[in-house]
Amino acid sequence: MRFLIVRTEIRAAADTDIAAAWAGGGRLRDETSAPEPRRQVVHAEDRDAALLLARALATVGAVRAGRHRIKVLPIEEMHPGHPYHWGGS
Repeated sequence: MRFLIVRTEIRAAADTDIAAAWAGGGRLRDETSAPEPRRQVVHAEDRDAALLLARALATVGAVRAGRHRIKVLPIEEMHPGHPYHWGGS
């Protein structure tokens, strides 16, 4: 299985937004409708490689300072004819 490793900016949330989400039982952030801005994207062929790359990206100063975060996302195998297929088997 392939993986996508993404370094994103963390959006700041106002106290009123946090309180409203808490009171309403909703989400503060919804990545499907408003994803965090991406700073870097890397592909990996297996889980071990993905975790190694994520660990390396976690050493970036902005990640260590809490301004960016690292996400490791599994990607399903795509048909070779799919427009977003990037090669390989």
